[in-house]
Amino acid sequence: MRLLLFLIMCECAIHSVHTHHISKPNVVLLMADDLGIGDLGCYGNRTLRTPNIDRLAEEGVTLTQHIAASPLCTPSRAAFLTGRYPIRSGMAAFSRVGVFLFSASSGGLPSEEITFSELLKQRGYTTALIGKWHLGMNCESSNDFCHHPLSHGFDYFYGLTVTNFRDCKPGQGSVFLKGVQKSLVIPIQIAGIALVSLAIVQYIGLLKVPFQALGYFLLITAISLAVLIFFFYHFRHLNCFLMRDHQIIQQPLSYENLTQRLTKEAMQFIGRNTDAPFLLVLSYLHVHTALYASKNFSGKSKHGLYGDAVEEMDWSVGQVLDVLEKYNLSGNTLVYFTSDQGAHVEEISSSGEVHGGYNGIYKGGKSMNWEGGIRVPGLLRWPGVIQAGTYMDEPTSNMDIFPTIVKLAEAQLPSDRIIDGHDLMPLLQGKVTRSKHEFLFHYCNAYLNAVRWHPRNSESVWKVFFFTPNFSPEDSNGCYDSHVCFCHGGFITRHDPPLLFDLSRDPEEKVPLTPDTESRFYEILRVIHLAVDNHTRSLHAVPDQLSWDNLLWKPWLQPCCSSLFQSCYCDYDSEGSLPEVHSG
Repeated sequence: MRLLLFLIMCECAIHSVHTHHISKPNVVLLMADDLGIGDLGCYGNRTLRTPNIDRLAEEGVTLTQHIAASPLCTPSRAAFLTGRYPIRSGMAAFSRVGVFLFSASSGGLPSEEITFSELLKQRGYTTALIGKWHLGMNCESSNDFCHHPLSHGFDYFYGLTVTNFRDCKPGQGSVFLKGVQKSLVIPIQIAGIALVSLAIVQYIGLLKVPFQALGYFLLITAISLAVLIFFFYHFRHLNCFLMRDHQIIQQPLSYENLTQRLTKEAMQFIGRNTDAPFLLVLSYLHVHTALYASKNFSGKSKHGLYGDAVEEMDWSVGQVLDVLEKYNLSGNTLVYFTSDQGAHVEEISSSGEVHGGYNGIYKGGKSMNWEGGIRVPGLLRWPGVIQAGTYMDEPTSNMDIFPTIVKLAEAQLPSDRIIDGHDLMPLLQGKVTRSKHEFLFHYCNAYLNAVRWHPRNSESVWKVFFFTPNFSPEDSNGCYDSHVCFCHGGFITRHDPPLLFDLSRDPEEKVPLTPDTESRFYEILRVIHLAVDNHTRSLHAVPDQLSWDNLLWKPWLQPCCSSLFQSCYCDYDSEGSLPEVHSG
């Protein structure tokens, strides 16, 4: 009898500990930028050193079919924060440009959207975003901060509101120059022809053109060119700056020890919040171009500057894991590592060095819905709750983080909107073996590009493409002529019937199936078309946050820490003591 009573008490104690563990844990979300799934040791890389990220895999779960909701930064991050396809929030573009390019654009994540940071904050969490935001900043003035991280549930922000561009680092070239040159050639030619034609007809007397009209035309042309020249000459100062909360503290951004500064901020945030639950989103600038690495990592990898940047990011992940250990927080902290989309395969420096990552066996990369653009690392660690060293090949999404951590924080999921993500905990704890994602919809900007179907009674993962990007050169693995692939017009080839692949047998998407090679070809298409119809009916019209009007640079929205006449220059970011670095 005593033995039975003792066993019951032990069981109750164990149950009590387990309940404590899964109640309101700390949450650390680590997001790389443009990292290829094949860049990490835990996903098969044997030449880049990523021991700290690999440690997450060894001590947690590796998702081998983890899918970004978009192959581009802005929409993918919007989906990550809201648990919803970006088309639902207006964060998917109908125009060619699918991301925010300027700090003085008026578009951004709408205030009506609910982020996981808002819901966790309501449950008593202290929240911070450190690093890249890329979801807008202002709406109507240079300091209304309507789209700023602090307006979306974060208590603390240290980082960039836009992104890391080549243009931000002197000597690294420009992502805009080629596009601007192409865009301006025709308007300049038209203006030139119009001026010459007016002068000729004026001279020969066919038409009397008032000199005042000519003067206005010349003035408008001159002002337009002056604004363009000013903007691109000062691009680095206007768009590449570091903020702490609402204050610009470094303009333009300095890359010196930048990863160390971001890491220090993350470690200090954890140190300040050891006694209460916290949410930390550490959103790395690595490995988006412009690439950079501190002197402790520069030249140390086998893959040039790109490899140096990956290994420096891995060091930073290790620092975060170590500080959790230092404060005995590891057992009560869910850690997640991912990338916002696949590697940017077209990134090649002016000297010919490859500055894009490796997507392993998968086709394509950033801006494409081939697997290389959307299949990303997905690592989750929570000692004692998630079984260590396990692999899961079920389809999961970066949208799943929203319901997963909201439920762990004992918050209520919004009931007034569709949440497209699903709670991962039953899958991670082995309570179920199948993903709740029977269908996943892959958008290229605002255009439905592909659909993934994982039937409940089958191991197959069917994927159809309604259109595919036209690679340039044709025999390449990307759109090298335009730097990224686009989603409509002459940039794509439409398919009727759609291309069909079975990813369980052909993950490289090499050989499209046909009615001759797949007896269920038309039945599979029928089911997928029905799913598309149901999905489409669930969409509602919302303001387009990436319209040309919302994308364009607006001088009155330009944040500046000094004045435009002083080239918006300041440096208030004191490095102080940085974390000790040991590379290699």
